[in-house]
Amino acid sequence: MHKKNIKDKIKKLREIIGKERSVVVAFSGGVDSSVVAKISYEELRDRAVAVTINSEIFPKRDLEISKKIAKEIGIEHIILEHSDLNDEKFVENPVDRCYFCKRKEIEMINDIAKKEGIDSIAFGVTISDFGEYRPGTIALNEDKSSLPLVEAGIGKESIAEIAKELGLSNFALPSTTCLASRIPYGERITYDKLKRIEKAEIFLLELGFSQVRVRNHMDLARIEVEEEEMGKLFLWKDKIVSELKRIGFVYVSLDLSGYRSGSMNETLKK
Repeated sequence: MHKKNIKDKIKKLREIIGKERSVVVAFSGGVDSSVVAKISYEELRDRAVAVTINSEIFPKRDLEISKKIAKEIGIEHIILEHSDLNDEKFVENPVDRCYFCKRKEIEMINDIAKKEGIDSIAFGVTISDFGEYRPGTIALNEDKSSLPLVEAGIGKESIAEIAKELGLSNFALPSTTCLASRIPYGERITYDKLKRIEKAEIFLLELGFSQVRVRNHMDLARIEVEEEEMGKLFLWKDKIVSELKRIGFVYVSLDLSGYRSGSMNETLKK
């Protein structure tokens, strides 16, 4: 995208966020929420707070990234501890699982906003998110949460360039989602499954893969990597199979379609 267009989008974002008296940013440490947190802090200073909800479904690697980026930005960073596994509706893993998770997230962040005397809460949702199956966006609409990236017309195609222009060190960070998104709808979510998935993905990332998903199908691991990195996976085949079986998987497979966001939603099309 042309640099002038990037600067125009940043200017628009500043105007939108600058109108707020104060804001709590739902902060995962990903590129989208980092852009919102960066602009919020620059425009509102101590009237902006970032909140990260740490639970069993939030990868610990992402938690550390959120701490690092919040420190870089300079924004006050609050980490709330929470257990999604206490919510039976979530644990049952229905197709609208994300709705229940997002409702709880909004409730917790609203509590912080009231406690801190802050007027609004903002989420790093982009216009691209509305083109995918995301039940969580229904909860955002119900709450009338602030969606500055949507209001500014910003999608996934430009968010990395915006983050780079703003000087965010995580501008090239691959997209991440909660660990529960690796478990097929209808298959019960458990602590052991989440930990097994997280350990497997950390292992593969440490081998040098740029983007990884380990989908948990009962005892089978379905690995998704970028198509151009599949060859490298075969080079490490024995080591990968050995480690994933040690972690607890019985079968280890490669998805020949490669990495794609929300691949579990493909079953919904049927």
